[in-house]
Amino acid sequence: MSCGAEALAQTTAGNATDSVNHPAANKYQPAKAAKPAARSKALRTRQSAPVTAGDADGGSEAIVVTGTREIGKKARDAIAPLDIISHKQIAATGQGTLRDALALLLPSLTTPTAGFDAGAMTDTISLRGLNPNETLVLVDGKRRHNTANIYSNPGPQQGSTASDIDMIPMSAIDHVEVLRDGASAQYGSDAVAGVVNIILKKQARGFHAQNITGITSEGDGFQQGVYLDGGASLGSRGFVHVSGDFVHQDHTYRSAADNRTGTYQNNILSQPEQTRESVAVNAGYDLTDNIQLYALGTYAHRHAESYQNYRLASSLNAYPGYQAIYPWGYSPVETLNENDFELKAGVKGDFRGWHWDVSSVYGRDYDDIGLINSVNLSINKATGRTPTSFDVQGFNNQQWTNDFDFSRKFEFSGWPHSVNFAGGASYRYEGYSVGTGSPDSLYGNGSDALAGTNPGNAGNYSRDVAAGYLDISTYLAKGLQLDLAGRYEHYTDVGNTQNGKVSLRYDITRRIALRGTISNGFHAPTLAQKYYSALNISPTAARGLIGAGSPGALANGSSGLKPERSTNAEGGFIVEPIRNLHVTTDIYQINMRDRIMPGGNISGATAIKAMQLNGFALPSDISTWNQSAITANWFGNVASTRTQGLDITVTYLTKLGAFGRIDWDAAINLNRTRLSHQATNPLTGAPLLNAASIAYLTTAYPRSKIIFGGNWTHAKWIIGLHEIRWGQTTNQLTYYAPGPYQFSTTHFLEYQNKPKWTTNLDVSYRITPRWTATIGGNNIFSAYPTRVPDGNRYLGAPQYYMSTSQLGINGGYYYFRVNYDL
Repeated sequence: MSCGAEALAQTTAGNATDSVNHPAANKYQPAKAAKPAARSKALRTRQSAPVTAGDADGGSEAIVVTGTREIGKKARDAIAPLDIISHKQIAATGQGTLRDALALLLPSLTTPTAGFDAGAMTDTISLRGLNPNETLVLVDGKRRHNTANIYSNPGPQQGSTASDIDMIPMSAIDHVEVLRDGASAQYGSDAVAGVVNIILKKQARGFHAQNITGITSEGDGFQQGVYLDGGASLGSRGFVHVSGDFVHQDHTYRSAADNRTGTYQNNILSQPEQTRESVAVNAGYDLTDNIQLYALGTYAHRHAESYQNYRLASSLNAYPGYQAIYPWGYSPVETLNENDFELKAGVKGDFRGWHWDVSSVYGRDYDDIGLINSVNLSINKATGRTPTSFDVQGFNNQQWTNDFDFSRKFEFSGWPHSVNFAGGASYRYEGYSVGTGSPDSLYGNGSDALAGTNPGNAGNYSRDVAAGYLDISTYLAKGLQLDLAGRYEHYTDVGNTQNGKVSLRYDITRRIALRGTISNGFHAPTLAQKYYSALNISPTAARGLIGAGSPGALANGSSGLKPERSTNAEGGFIVEPIRNLHVTTDIYQINMRDRIMPGGNISGATAIKAMQLNGFALPSDISTWNQSAITANWFGNVASTRTQGLDITVTYLTKLGAFGRIDWDAAINLNRTRLSHQATNPLTGAPLLNAASIAYLTTAYPRSKIIFGGNWTHAKWIIGLHEIRWGQTTNQLTYYAPGPYQFSTTHFLEYQNKPKWTTNLDVSYRITPRWTATIGGNNIFSAYPTRVPDGNRYLGAPQYYMSTSQLGINGGYYYFRVNYDL
């Protein structure tokens, strides 16, 4: 395993390229004398095996397609910070999902410590301490559709409906290119923090199988993953590559004792159980020597379950039907049945020096959210019926993207350097639907823990997005590269936007280079942020998230959402002071205006009235609850922030002669976000954010993340050892213990999740040329987050704080992996 930093990637990614879907850089270009059959064979096999770090130039000659519109751009010449993670690095982590693997490889990438409710069952990523919505996910250079499952609970990920990268089979991935740079001018909305471009395998031969079995240091959380892929030729002019994953993980249980009972029955602090099956079919075919047809289909199904807070047996004293079913109380379980698919088809080619690409991509994610092991006391009281399972919510997100891209290099008299000209246009349809809950989930006060969505909060919503872009790149002088990009987009719901980007790189010598970028960007509010609403009910508390344009929100000062806007500046240098030592350093600043998060927190009678205006059914005795424990809010443009940071990557190769070699790597990300402006409620003049919400924006992501170590390779052995230091996060905790500040929304306890060190170790042995076995562990000494003070744990159980993005709650993870290559 390694940190996956830019320099290391240049020594591991080999000559892998996006040979299907990048509009210009990936067009297959054979030798002029090649015969058609030879052309197609090269098309199918052009992704060579990863080049080892010992090849001084091979890795740095890797062709990249992210962040550039030029053909054949090499990793060593990248004008912006770019990490390349090979499939071998991903597999070496022993993780069963791409999200968790990338978190162990990239310091600038973080994932949630844990999650609540349905949000815990969608896998999202964040770059540079910004919301997952600010990171754009591409597959083979084409925009990937987003999940329909919004993360609605308070925390730094709140409001995110980013692409769930784990719905793409991990077995289908050749490598991942991560652009750590604002790229809205190049790719459009969502690319404020950067771009993750997942490049799929396109080999026309071979078969690969992988099995990963793992368990946590506590003996729970069993994981089993099976990953298969293989390729075949389509005659002499094409290929098809088929991949499939089966992944299952069990619950983990990390709750402390419930302070109501002193027992460990409350499993609220746990990893969800989930089973996921996914498949991908990727194909390409040369229609002529200059025109290629390509297609991709992915499908994934996931079933997941997430615990809710334990309900006491005494809560059923007046309901004998349910008391007979749950004599010892019950823990509602939220379920997710998800179906996700994407279909892509396109044709590209060359015509008189012009490289062109026409494509259409349709993706859809459908989420059916239910409850099991729950109750509806109103039904029992009125009819005597005792249903225990409910369909509570349904969400559908669809996206249809159509692109036309072109590029060509020009030579002008009087200008000594070629000029690469690229441009294109796109049309995108986005649709979002919210379905009602079943009658049983809506009756009376609704299903316990999560009431069904009522008809007043359901609906179908859509918008159209049209865009055009231009990109020009050239050399201004020897060693001085310039790239200019501009983009115009029109959204039918939020209007127009214009974005630009200027990048420079100056190679002072063969071993020293400087680079810098200035750009502006935007992120349009998602349809889910505009229209989603839900009511979560705990044993003694209720929290409503209401639509920004709903009657309850408008009555309390909400206004329509507008896009977030950013200004990005970045600068750095690349040095190779001695052979085999590669160092990159980049500093960055991201100013974001009109950031979207829930704001305008209201509580007590005001919150009750707002939720009733939106048609929510509330518990009949809610007026007797602690009124501070009843809250509501809505998404708004709440604040402006400034994020500043530093990325450093270092790789070095030590040759040990007869004793093999060691590939050393180190990488660090330092990141800080500060609040520069806070919006106020137009009706009351009160700030839209409280201290807890400000902390989600500014200090819930690690101040630093460091990864360093090495891989020793000798004969049939590979041993990898890496350390990860997770920096401090700071949050403001609610008081739950009886006292003057119980459930207060204005007084909080500052909680510091202290820095943590984890050690990752893996040992691989090549049994035969085709079989390899690995035993390893991540966080082998079982470090855990800092414990939360007793008085700040709701019901006592959540001993670790989940609404942050630092070290996970599971402790150590140990695995056994077997690989077969044909």
